[in-house]
Amino acid sequence: MIAAVINAAVVILGAVIGLLLGGKIREELMGTLVAGLGISVVVIGITSAVETSNIIIVIVSIVLGTVLGELLRIEDRLDGLGNWIKGRLGKHGGAHFTEGFVTASLLFCVGSMAIMGSFDAGLRGDYQTIFAKSALDGVMAVTFAATMGLGVAFSSLPVLVYQGALTLLASLVAPYLSEPVVMEMSAVGGILLIGTGINILGLSPKRIKAGNMLPAMVLPVVWFGVVGHF
Repeated sequence: MIAAVINAAVVILGAVIGLLLGGKIREELMGTLVAGLGISVVVIGITSAVETSNIIIVIVSIVLGTVLGELLRIEDRLDGLGNWIKGRLGKHGGAHFTEGFVTASLLFCVGSMAIMGSFDAGLRGDYQTIFAKSALDGVMAVTFAATMGLGVAFSSLPVLVYQGALTLLASLVAPYLSEPVVMEMSAVGGILLIGTGINILGLSPKRIKAGNMLPAMVLPVVWFGVVGHF
């Protein structure tokens, strides 16, 4: 559990630094930073997505996972949680609180480093991957908080819950997560990051509900389980 606490703490620290810097950045530079962030997220997503060894797994996972996510209304629930927290903060929440909360939560929780880092910490007490991920998250939190505000700091809550659960359940779920499974999960996560990057850049006329695609990340486990069974 300490691994998740460390990661969440670094996100908060990075966000605080970003908030302190945010008011000192010119609006024109802020717009350029947002564009740079969006492009970076798309590149990270593409890098993860192209690692797949079976594109059919990715496509099927995205289709079925998105249907399930739409039924569960995951994105609406994330937005609702963000708006609830923003309401409790009052005027301190900021105009982009929910956007920053949802965007940063997806970015920090999606990816193989979150999965494998939590498992390494839970099974072997090895924190190297989590330390590396925390450093990356901290740097991104600085820039995101400077451009999107306080909501980025509160993305530490999903990070704490998600990675904490993975760490605590590591001994139970690790047997089902072989290297090929994690690779496909990461590839699916890359698709989610591409959608998140497109939202940041404003390239889609309608916001892509990347949060509703989250169940897709679990489906490679099911795929390999079924294939292995037969």
